[in-house]
Amino acid sequence: MIAAACLSAQAGSFRLTDVTFEVPDSGYGVVIGPAGAGKTTLLEAIGGIVPITSGALRLHGRDATRLPPDGRGVGLVYQHGYLFPHLSVEANVAYGATDVAFAREIGRRIGADDLWSRDVRSLSGGERQLVALARALARRPSVLLLDEPFSALDPRRRSSVRRELRALHREAGFTVLQVTHDFAEAGLLGDVAILLDGGRVLQAGPPEEVFRKPASPYIAEFLEAENVFAGVLTRADPATLDPDERRAPSVSYQTFEFRTSLGGLSMVAVGEAEPGPAHAVIRAEEVVLSSTATASSARNSYQGRIVELATTGALTRVTVDIGGTPLVAALTTRSARDLALAPGASVYASFKAMAVHLC
Repeated sequence: MIAAACLSAQAGSFRLTDVTFEVPDSGYGVVIGPAGAGKTTLLEAIGGIVPITSGALRLHGRDATRLPPDGRGVGLVYQHGYLFPHLSVEANVAYGATDVAFAREIGRRIGADDLWSRDVRSLSGGERQLVALARALARRPSVLLLDEPFSALDPRRRSSVRRELRALHREAGFTVLQVTHDFAEAGLLGDVAILLDGGRVLQAGPPEEVFRKPASPYIAEFLEAENVFAGVLTRADPATLDPDERRAPSVSYQTFEFRTSLGGLSMVAVGEAEPGPAHAVIRAEEVVLSSTATASSARNSYQGRIVELATTGALTRVTVDIGGTPLVAALTTRSARDLALAPGASVYASFKAMAVHLC
């Protein structure tokens, strides 16, 4: 377990302030945030490299706030994979390990064994990351701190190492806190997502909750939610919801009409909010496109015109102009082809009231 309670720490002129979160025993936490948010400083404060100035840190139930680094049972892997230049790769991996055979096995599983005899000064950035990760795991840490550990790996190697690390994590039951800029990786790996900015935690919780229910418009935009609208909420009759949504657990929520400030697009939403100025967030994957008007349970349905298609591999993002309001939908590239979508074409866009997150 990693539990920070109102933790503050100072590194030069940068300060972490009142950082609070918890990653459960054997859990996998991910830290996301813009450059300069304090992500590496947070790892260093947990590892004992940067002193904690106030608040508390508990590691597996033990107060670690004032413990020295070597008394915390923590392994720390930096993005640049700092290695001992005078040692071979094999000696780097075995350094500090109590079981050399285990260290070799970890090196094999991570994929560093092919580099055993290499001079570390000849390694690429990705190879250095592999060796640094194997070295940290070989010491059997109870807590593993990872600072962008896969950033220099090619996509194929990144995927395989990520899977192997997850397997080792499940087998050994250590607790992980990983810094990443890859939102997909955060969703794949994390049990807990921690959004850090300016040395403060803006939001923490299960990744699906953080990504689908951002606590503010700023968080929504940082997390690349394409549809973030400012507008005004007014109460609406729950009868405007479709039957499926009325049976959903959200029936305890209020039903609203949300009208965007620009363009005046009106939509039905459900949530916990107060009437007045607000923001609405709709993830692009929640928007369904069709070439003709069809019967649907989605309460929000509009006709618009396609202004842009952006294809990245298997995914296509389609921007639809609805009376002056741009709405982005994400669908598979194959579906976009099947629908014969093209700029200028008329299209119908729909989404459920439940898909509108109010903040």
